[in-house]
Amino acid sequence: MALRTEGKIDDKQLKALISGIATFATRVKIVRPVKKLSVCRDIKDNMILECCLAGGVDFLITGDKDLLVILELPFTLRILTPSEFVKKD
Repeated sequence: MALRTEGKIDDKQLKALISGIATFATRVKIVRPVKKLSVCRDIKDNMILECCLAGGVDFLITGDKDLLVILELPFTLRILTPSEFVKKD
């Protein structure tokens, strides 16, 4: 039985997310960031953004509020919650 919490993803969304992650897991790439960033209010989260930049990723899927509130980055990246990603067109 799944725990239901308002604002969280439901079972269908979770299954879709897991399926999506499994699809991409076969294309995992280890990155070594070379450019330091200082754009997040939580300085420890800048490392995540540095990895996104080094990996050339299109999306960062997270529930981290410090990352979700970022409006401008020095590179193209869409930062989405898991439920936003599952609902995207």
